[in-house]
Amino acid sequence: MIGGGQGAFIGAVHRIAARIDGEYELVCGAFSSNAEKSQASGVLLGLPASRSYSSYQELIEKEKQLPENERVQVISIVTPNHVHFAPTKMALENGFHVVLDKPMTFSLEEAKELEKVVSASGKLFCLTHTYTGYPMVKEAKQLIKAGAIGTVRKVYVEYPQGWLSSFLEGEDNKQASWRTDPGKSGIAGAMGDIGTHAFNLAEYVTGLQVTKICADINIVVAGRKLDDDGAALLKFNNGASGVLTATQIAAGEENNVKIRVYGEKGGLEWHQSDANSLTVMYTDKPAETWRTGGGYTSSFAQHNTRTPAGHPEGYLEAFANLYRNFALTVKAGLEGKQATPEELDFPGIEEGVRGMAFIENVIASGKSDAKWTDFTI
Repeated sequence: MIGGGQGAFIGAVHRIAARIDGEYELVCGAFSSNAEKSQASGVLLGLPASRSYSSYQELIEKEKQLPENERVQVISIVTPNHVHFAPTKMALENGFHVVLDKPMTFSLEEAKELEKVVSASGKLFCLTHTYTGYPMVKEAKQLIKAGAIGTVRKVYVEYPQGWLSSFLEGEDNKQASWRTDPGKSGIAGAMGDIGTHAFNLAEYVTGLQVTKICADINIVVAGRKLDDDGAALLKFNNGASGVLTATQIAAGEENNVKIRVYGEKGGLEWHQSDANSLTVMYTDKPAETWRTGGGYTSSFAQHNTRTPAGHPEGYLEAFANLYRNFALTVKAGLEGKQATPEELDFPGIEEGVRGMAFIENVIASGKSDAKWTDFTI
């Protein structure tokens, strides 16, 4: 692991997710840009001092020198946005598979360069868009793919949070400080942090791609340098339209991710607050509630379900599904086998590039006087 040391937010979530299925063992790390803090974090996580490195450069260089049966195979990178590109590029170029936290890079330019690096390296790459890991999100995707609701016409996706309703970055809050800092987060705040999740969810579930965008981007809290609120009208490549909202100033909200998709024959609705349920709506009969673990669900939903029906699975399990599917794909390659479609169902470099394109397009649209702007990469 690179990043995720003492005081970090998402590193512990990645470690828990990786351990759930017993597919990974944490063997080394560079957990902080501060050498002493990195070493101390390694000790707390039970690693030997010899494999608790002072920097990501040292980790990659020294691990590469170890015998193949001892060196690390997958490097998980959980640093702030501005420290995504360099360690990922170095890890791939030195023969390691990579799991990377989103958004993929600091800029679209870096994302395009990383796409070339992944292709040239021959190594596997996973981007942790967590919400695609939920069984009923996967079920929604499969139902749409099978034509259960007909041609998609309308998409609503939203991600409201309330944790940045006040000027937290002025109170020595580490998470607020870097996420609202253009030098560390990039050109977007809420749209980069959570808007990318909403965008990815919309494209993943529908199987469509955004082609045009019309955005309203706001800085609500006085003194903030990056957007904390926004909305965008979307046009998809099949002619469907959509609405995306992402805000971090919805006081009282936690992580209330939702998506609704309507087709010519019916609709689907999923909320993270009731992640085990998928509402399936019809034009000629009452709506149904499909549940995680039901024998009627697709192979993709079943592959990503661990507990018997009626027992809740949540965020950590969804996160773990990405790690497990990536591990199974890596292992299939080591054994000279082809991974199954279910195992290959995790976000990768294409989603990463489109996520960074979303950030640049939505911010540009928000600054433009044009009603619609083309979605360009």
